[in-house]
Amino acid sequence: MTKKIPTRIYLNEEEMPKNWYNLRADMQEKPDPLLHPGTLQPVTAADLAPVFCKGVIEQELDDTTCLIPIPEGVLDFYHAYRPSPLVRAYYLEKVLDTPAEIYYKFEGTNTSGSHKLNSAGAQAFYAKEDGLTSLTTETGAGQWGTAMAMACGFFDLGLTVYMVKISSEQKPYRKALMEAYGANVIPSPSNTTESGKKLQEKNPGTGGSLGCAITEAIETAVKTDKCRYVLGSVLNHVLLHQSIIGQEAKTALDKYGVKPDIIIGCAGGGSNLGGLIAPFMGEKLAGKSNARIIAVEPASCPSFTRGRYAYDFGDTGMTTPLIRMQTLGSGFIPSANHAGGLRYHGMNSTLSKLYRDGFLEARSEVQTDVFDAAVRFMKVEGILPAPESSHAIKAAIDEALKCKQTGEKKVILFGLSGTGFFDMTAYTAYNDKTMSDQVPTDADLEKGFASIPDIPQNK
Repeated sequence: MTKKIPTRIYLNEEEMPKNWYNLRADMQEKPDPLLHPGTLQPVTAADLAPVFCKGVIEQELDDTTCLIPIPEGVLDFYHAYRPSPLVRAYYLEKVLDTPAEIYYKFEGTNTSGSHKLNSAGAQAFYAKEDGLTSLTTETGAGQWGTAMAMACGFFDLGLTVYMVKISSEQKPYRKALMEAYGANVIPSPSNTTESGKKLQEKNPGTGGSLGCAITEAIETAVKTDKCRYVLGSVLNHVLLHQSIIGQEAKTALDKYGVKPDIIIGCAGGGSNLGGLIAPFMGEKLAGKSNARIIAVEPASCPSFTRGRYAYDFGDTGMTTPLIRMQTLGSGFIPSANHAGGLRYHGMNSTLSKLYRDGFLEARSEVQTDVFDAAVRFMKVEGILPAPESSHAIKAAIDEALKCKQTGEKKVILFGLSGTGFFDMTAYTAYNDKTMSDQVPTDADLEKGFASIPDIPQNK
């Protein structure tokens, strides 16, 4: 007799992963290395030392160690809110009348409301180990900034957050929560940095971008004693920390003998997507699975589906190492889409490489369709999803409806990376029918592409 799968599958603390999984170690063809923008040579630990903590530098440059032990101090932090539940979406299946089985890994059970806490805790831990007293960072929709504020509060570190200006206006309560944890929150671009002033002169009235905020945060970090910069996505050490998501999901599914046919994640810089798919992609690379893995991004910022694969800067001010990635150009300023966490011009190098090599699919969705899916989901599943996560919901519903048409019983897993309780401005616009779909023209994209550096590797 088949064992009934419960609506919510919880692991116990003993079942929680004790190692992070480094997907790059199992890739035969590795992502291209970060390059020093001055020498165009692969960056060294010494190059990164003025900006990042020692622990994450070691992880960023390691593409051979498969399993990296999670320090006891980080595990202690994780135990406050992990493991997170894996949910069988019985109610969504019923309303869609689909033969598909739908599961989602829900990362919104902590106060930050998202998966971002998995890397925030790790990076704050390493900062404390290095004897630092403060950190700087950027945030788009506010999930990362909130998570970092929580982690810095836990490890007794100061924090300055440069929040994308349009997001700070759309989500004032995110700012309030970060400040409650003790963070200093500054809308970006600002007048507190030289780079911020220059960006405003060049783009008067701009709502900002994650690339702008990164530039300001790095500038502040390198000018401040006992301070370093932390990043919530894009770089490989962040995907490493987020691999706990996929490992927990796989362990929970394995308990019931369930193997996903389709795995779906929203995609901005890559942290949620990379974390969710990591162990499943590892099996695919080893030839043990033929699961489809799908990245879903906003049509307003389509780095996967319309971007170029090139070495580019990670920030608008062109201060970071060069990253080989799917990019719209560091000078690309996306429209004021409500999914602020997905308004980034590029994509993680590992995910970009997997996409280029055919292991990963990608699609883009317009904003109103995404919110249609979000509302459809929350009416039956009882969770208000973040706009970012709702991109994955849209694709999961579409795939489930295809199963209805074909009669195939596929197993679909998607990442519900956060809640939308700080996104009520977006839901108000949706309810009032004032929400618009802004998709860049080819001419708009060309302006961003013009900012991609002219170096031999991009030829």
